[in-house]
Amino acid sequence: MIETLAKGTRVTGSERSQLATELRRRYDEGESIRSLAAATGRSYGFIHRILIESGGQPARSRGRDPSLDRLGRSRPREGPHRGGCQQRSPRPTPTTFVPRRARRVTAHGVGSVAMDFDLESAGLRLHVDDAAARVTLDRPERRNAMTPRMWRALAHIGHTLPPTVRIVVFEGAGKSFSTGLDLSVLEGADEDGRELVAAASADTPENRARLDAMIAGFQEGFTWLRRPDIVSIAAVHGHALGAGFQLALSCDIRVLAEDATMSMREAALGLVPDLTGTKPLVERVGLSRAIELCLTARNVGAREAERLGLAEIVVDGPDLAGTVDDLVAALLATPAPAASATKRLLMDAAGNTLSRQSEAERLAQVHRLLALFANE
Repeated sequence: MIETLAKGTRVTGSERSQLATELRRRYDEGESIRSLAAATGRSYGFIHRILIESGGQPARSRGRDPSLDRLGRSRPREGPHRGGCQQRSPRPTPTTFVPRRARRVTAHGVGSVAMDFDLESAGLRLHVDDAAARVTLDRPERRNAMTPRMWRALAHIGHTLPPTVRIVVFEGAGKSFSTGLDLSVLEGADEDGRELVAAASADTPENRARLDAMIAGFQEGFTWLRRPDIVSIAAVHGHALGAGFQLALSCDIRVLAEDATMSMREAALGLVPDLTGTKPLVERVGLSRAIELCLTARNVGAREAERLGLAEIVVDGPDLAGTVDDLVAALLATPAPAASATKRLLMDAAGNTLSRQSEAERLAQVHRLLALFANE
């Protein structure tokens, strides 16, 4: 029923009702949103909306289906079924998504914009599925160690994402999220490294300006993740060290596998964290704890990261991909204009007085009310 009704055509009326009933039945029997999306050829957001239509919010609070229940809390560790939840059925192999408008564009493309940056040589992969994008750090043989070229490629992705993208997920291929800076860069092992070493070899005003401009360019690969029109998610397993830790900190939400380890290693190398990670670190753990973490360069496990506020969700390793997929679906169920306006309010709240924040809420709500009633 699902396969014949959903693929390639607009579903309305009685057919939509039949589709909703069938999706709800398969979901209640334990099938994941990822699997339903693959079967129908539709996005996670579409499946989530149909499930809501067919019987309310998917089983987030029933404590029976782990798919969305994991989003609100970490799973307890005691017992073979983690507190009585049913074991999740094996997930299908992740699908590589290419947006309909970009079928002529290769894996080095995004949306309808052909990318002139070779992502593969920079150690990245990009997949776009309508409103959701997935960026994979893809240097598993180096545990996804980062290079200046990778940071510039991240910036390029931020500049060229199609405006329809609302969610961006970052993940690491292989055994780690990222072990941070590839130290061969400091040895001048490639063109980027040689340029960096040359600029740092003599303290002149010109070289200081060159280094400042280079680092500013690297930072652009991280700053765009705070844009109010997107929600960024770090799916972290294994190591997230140095620059990898800063990438995770730059994201709005961090979902960690139990085996995740975080550490700020820059000071131990005689450097400082310079990829926009110091501000979110202090905001999450406080100044004293941030000093301790940075100057000892110690490892922080997933459970401690959760206690410190460095992780929103911690799950068993095999559940990481599914939990992130379900989180994406839940986020996409919120209307885009309201999501963007709300994120902007939340981002500005810390720097505003109560009076200024109250005024910002009024202005945002006036805009939303006018937009809602104008569309009736």
